[in-house]
Amino acid sequence: MINRTLPLLLALGLTGCASDPAPIEQLRLTEQALAQTKSLGVVSEQSESLRQAEDKFSQARAAMQDGENKQARHLAEQAELDARLAEAEHLNAKGREQLTELNQRIGRLRQQLGAM
Repeated sequence: MINRTLPLLLALGLTGCASDPAPIEQLRLTEQALAQTKSLGVVSEQSESLRQAEDKFSQARAAMQDGENKQARHLAEQAELDARLAEAEHLNAKGREQLTELNQRIGRLRQQLGAM
């Protein structure tokens, strides 16, 4: 019985030890998301989400250099999501500003029409 289970246990042990591939593509996607967010004018000094994305991206790169590919992938995915969140927050704030401006213009037009 031991002779039969030993190869099976060795095979399972080796597959469990197989390292994850380096998350090169995920790091590229994350870097792209960060660049896109920054191109909109979002700065980490004003956006907590962007600051977190940059921190996690740095941690992901360090983890990959240390050979911790699973952790690196996880951090890179989180960083990408944080960058996308920062972008969405920025666009949402811009939309609110535009809405406020339009409401002010409508109010001025109503005043002008009421004065006639």
